[in-house]
Amino acid sequence: MFTIYPAASRFSFDKGWLRGSHSFSFAEYQDENNTAFGPMRVCNDDVIAPGRGFGAHPHSDMEIVSIVLYGELRHEDNHGHVAVTRFGGIQRMSAGHGIIHTEHNASQTEDVSLLQLWFSPHTRGLKPSYEATAFNPERLYGQLLPVVAGKRVPGTEGEIAAINQDLTIYLSKLQPGEQVEFTQAEGRRVFLFIIEGSLRVNGEHILQGRDSARIEQEPKPKLSLKAEDSVFYMLIDLP
Repeated sequence: MFTIYPAASRFSFDKGWLRGSHSFSFAEYQDENNTAFGPMRVCNDDVIAPGRGFGAHPHSDMEIVSIVLYGELRHEDNHGHVAVTRFGGIQRMSAGHGIIHTEHNASQTEDVSLLQLWFSPHTRGLKPSYEATAFNPERLYGQLLPVVAGKRVPGTEGEIAAINQDLTIYLSKLQPGEQVEFTQAEGRRVFLFIIEGSLRVNGEHILQGRDSARIEQEPKPKLSLKAEDSVFYMLIDLP
């Protein structure tokens, strides 16, 4: 099954200090038919105004990943972690049995844009943890670059964030006409999100900027991903 969710179908809002769009039920947007995709619970596309953000608030038993697209995002929590993340950086927070944190735009003059992803954990009640990693943006070109993974790959500490769930988050940039392939293992799901540009999938489905697709139980496990024009996208391999 290949289901496309156009960008315009998301729940969007503008609070002045915060502009965003939700791909799944979240906060004031509630749809009982759109609460999850496998362990994926949230895909929020947010822009936070300079100097603004979220005050101290709690989380528990949730894996939270923030991917900064531009600007500077500042994290601070009650376990002593403080970090500022920019493009090329990933924040991963495992809330475990409980964590309190704040999240703010670190700049007083520029917006910060980010994708925030929430996943239910593989194991509940763990000790809370936080990790900030960084990848070389040049490595995004022409391949699917893993930036978050459920299985730690030796030698990738600081580059690939470890997560308490059996999933992998890839980022990729392709030039017009360039193509990569991804093989979807049996029983697995794929979530595609186009950050900018357009992507043709399996020669027939075209996704534009901020469109997403949820793919499961496809008869052909190999996904062909071809850039219609310059494209920046995210692919998540999920159970």
